[in-house]
Amino acid sequence: MKKSKAIIILLVFVLLLGGFGYTAAVGLGADASGSAASINLGLDLEGGVSITYQAVGEEDPSAEDMADTIYKLQKRVEGYSTEAVVYQEGTDRINIEIPGVSDANAILEDLGKPGSLYFIAEYDTEGSLNYQAIGMDEAGKMVYSMNKTIEELQADGSIVLVGTDVKNAQARSITDNMQNSQFVVDLTMTDEGTAKFAEATAKAYQNGESIAIYYDGEIISAPNVNASINDGQAQISGSFTYEEAQQLASTIRIGGLKLELDELHSKIVGAQLGEEAISTSIKAAAVGFAVIVVFMIAVYYLSGVAASFALALYVELIIILLDAFEITLTLPGIAGIILSIGMAVDANVIIFARIREELAKGKSVKEAINTGYKKATSAILDGNITTLIAAGVLGVLGSGTIKGFAATLALGIILSMFTAMVVTRLLMKALYAIGLQSVKLYGVAKEKKPVNFTSKKTIFFGISIAAIVAGFVFMGINGANGSGVLNYSLEFVGGTSTNVTFNEDMALADIDAQVVPLIEEITGDGNVQTQKIEGTSEVIFKTRTLTTQERETFKNVMVEQFAADADKITTETISSTVSSEMKSDAILAVVVAAICMLLYIWFRFKDIRFGASSVIALIHDVLVVLAFYAIVRVSVGTTFIACMLTIVGYSINATIVIFDRIRENMNNMGKKESLEDMVNASITQTLSRSIFTSLTTFIMVAALYVFGVSSVKEFALPLMAGILCGTYSSICITGALWLVLRKVFPQKSAA
Repeated sequence: MKKSKAIIILLVFVLLLGGFGYTAAVGLGADASGSAASINLGLDLEGGVSITYQAVGEEDPSAEDMADTIYKLQKRVEGYSTEAVVYQEGTDRINIEIPGVSDANAILEDLGKPGSLYFIAEYDTEGSLNYQAIGMDEAGKMVYSMNKTIEELQADGSIVLVGTDVKNAQARSITDNMQNSQFVVDLTMTDEGTAKFAEATAKAYQNGESIAIYYDGEIISAPNVNASINDGQAQISGSFTYEEAQQLASTIRIGGLKLELDELHSKIVGAQLGEEAISTSIKAAAVGFAVIVVFMIAVYYLSGVAASFALALYVELIIILLDAFEITLTLPGIAGIILSIGMAVDANVIIFARIREELAKGKSVKEAINTGYKKATSAILDGNITTLIAAGVLGVLGSGTIKGFAATLALGIILSMFTAMVVTRLLMKALYAIGLQSVKLYGVAKEKKPVNFTSKKTIFFGISIAAIVAGFVFMGINGANGSGVLNYSLEFVGGTSTNVTFNEDMALADIDAQVVPLIEEITGDGNVQTQKIEGTSEVIFKTRTLTTQERETFKNVMVEQFAADADKITTETISSTVSSEMKSDAILAVVVAAICMLLYIWFRFKDIRFGASSVIALIHDVLVVLAFYAIVRVSVGTTFIACMLTIVGYSINATIVIFDRIRENMNNMGKKESLEDMVNASITQTLSRSIFTSLTTFIMVAALYVFGVSSVKEFALPLMAGILCGTYSSICITGALWLVLRKVFPQKSAA
């Protein structure tokens, strides 16, 4: 690279860094308008709209019908935000909370009235007309009149399907026979609905009739039947705009519920964690980033300077893209970003270590940079792609918070690879071209005597087994004591929601400082969620399930200490926001992700024992952190899922780096060198990477723990334990485990 070109590259980079920085940070001021200010935040960080529905009917609905309705509503409202939550209140109410929304009426209008969706035959069994078109409305939409009531139609068999017979409805664009694009609505029926629909469409097609879709008091569509449909896959076409097709599909989905619901009330709620959670997280990120920059420069000299600037660009880009892709950022989402920052640093550390090794061999700086990047590429790509596969699976199969975590993680991984492999490399070449060519500016690797890690495998395996067994023992003790196997939070087991109307509008910071400690004394539990109702002095406190005596004590304290209105203090039992279906989705997503990672590693390393060792180490790390949760009694909430997923990504990436070096060294083994010696040498060669990457990621999380509020601390603490565990397993367990598997299954030796 010529000096003139290098100067241009550096100037362009400075301009980009400043431009992207302005775009990202301009929103932090009083007149916020930039990306940082417009990022969608979740309920925990920003708040949103809360809507309460009540099941229609004289008797309380069954638990099965409530659970089914809640799950389907959860899937429906994820269209507004992946972080939306749906949970049961009392015996017949359902609450929906959607983050980042301030217009409840708009949501209600779009969401519609859940339930009451019917498919009606045009004629009854006696040949009488059930409905007919009477003209167009002002918007050009066909209007129909009903000749009978729903009850009459049900009695004479004119209702051929109901909403629960529809499995899914989606709007999409197709190209017709004339090569014109049009919007349609695809319907997928359930197994029972498929049989009903086949019979209904066969009759309608034979007689040249239509089948009307009736919802919330009116016919919303009456498409003609052009064929007998036997496979449960139907398509509604017409002169739809995209918005009309989306609205029809949305209405059919929301109508496919087992219960009919009436809206009781809606309100705007504040952030669950409060403003302090955001400010402290920003402070922690700034401090952590500053420490990492100092560390990188102190350890890697000029290379560290280039990496620090590239990392700054990474932070700016991720803020801009979070806004551009409208990804909702929550506390679990922050975990995904932390992991991706750690992986961005990791990639640079791998590269710099390789460059120093090449310099130690006597190569020039220019040759060392080129060779270092070339040799580091496979480890970086394999590690990041493996984690990206996991993020993709979690995004497709997961629900709620898991989707948000997967989105931020995937975005961060792609950006981290770009900044490490492209930006840092370009900066280093430019710095070299302008004259910074001394070997002293880059550092030279010192020869390290291999540490005999594998000889201690019995001790390491024993420590791991003891830690895992201790976790299960504590779970058993906790369960026997009646305190719960784990310290499950509201999101997993539900609890009590108490509405308190104070005599003045208290700031959330004052509530956290003055009211919450008193509630914690009553409950004996630190897991208290607080939400303010906008425009009122009403506050919602969500706690573990309270006894009758505790509810009375709660009420008395609020009245006596804060002069709250006793008549306006109400309590309701609420269900968990993490349904059994969401738990199943999470477990399925993790299992499928593990299988996909195993297959990828098998494909890349041509030896399934590498993949098996990686997955076993991954399971080891999850179980050890689970033991940490059980022993320390850290609250298990939605951040628990994010924490475990973060550890999965971190663990697999750390393992891949060591296995990549083992694969390389196997190809260069001398005839007299044993496998044990080669593995020990490989672990030793990557030891600085393992320690430095863990240290930088640990610094980021530790800053969150030091500066964060209590809920943030409960998230950061097990994450720190996971980082330490992941470092331990990658150094002490995986290499030795691979050797054991080679001895147990020698017939499957790699070529």
